[in-house]
Amino acid sequence: MSEPYYRYHVFFCTNQRDNGRPCCQNHDALALRNYAKEKVKALGLAQQRQVRINTAGCLNRCAQGPTIVIYPEGTWYTYANREDIDEIINEHLMKGHPVERLRI
Repeated sequence: MSEPYYRYHVFFCTNQRDNGRPCCQNHDALALRNYAKEKVKALGLAQQRQVRINTAGCLNRCAQGPTIVIYPEGTWYTYANREDIDEIINEHLMKGHPVERLRI
């Protein structure tokens, strides 16, 4: 098996559903994804295939709040604000320690 291209590949669901159904974009998912992308760049984690932040369509976990999945481990998170994103970046992406309180 080959090594992953990125150390961590982070997918943010930014799906917007119609008719007021629960979805990640109702929680400013795109703005928080953009925040994470800029933060990762500022920390130098976007270089040398370390961390890639991507937008995803529906990840089909809308009922659990805004959703992120990080590969290669397949760790699922929910989050509420920039502080939660900072904690995921600092603990999981920088130190390799999953943030248990935010795991789905």
